[in-house]
Amino acid sequence: MALVIPPVCEFGLPAIDFKLPGVDGRTWSLSECKGENGLLVMFICNHCPYVKAVQDRIVRDALELKQWGIGSVAIMSNNVADYPEDSFDNMKALAERLDFSFPYLLDESQAIAKHYNAVCTPDFFGYNADLTLQYRGRLDASRNEAAPADAHRDLFEAMKLVATTGHGPQAQIPSMGCSIKWK
Repeated sequence: MALVIPPVCEFGLPAIDFKLPGVDGRTWSLSECKGENGLLVMFICNHCPYVKAVQDRIVRDALELKQWGIGSVAIMSNNVADYPEDSFDNMKALAERLDFSFPYLLDESQAIAKHYNAVCTPDFFGYNADLTLQYRGRLDASRNEAAPADAHRDLFEAMKLVATTGHGPQAQIPSMGCSIKWK
């Protein structure tokens, strides 16, 4: 597994629309995932230790961000032929086990990950109500092990700011994780 650090936030970049199948049996679009004050798009997977280290925090933050009018969606874009732990059935099992409050979608063609320029798991994209990019940074100080429970919640605090002002923080620390497994 190669450690990858995504590029910094390109403020104002528009969100890319999608129509992807969810583990709940629905097909989801960008507008159906968006909250009144914005949207958090997360590229995650099942097998990556960087994602596993923060799964519970992702669930917590997405649930709390709903109260701020921020919708959330997780997209899995890895090549499942080479990484069977990331299969659609395993995605369903993970979403059920962790009680995801957000859609978990399969990007089998990898086109959406490419359009977003997602490079790793986890890779977080925070959009305001106009669906322009305001945050592309880390969840917190976690790496392939969880940071202490009292670690600063970078993503959560940034998205609260987006919800209340429409703008993300100027200073952002990139996320890091395993590279997306391209076909």
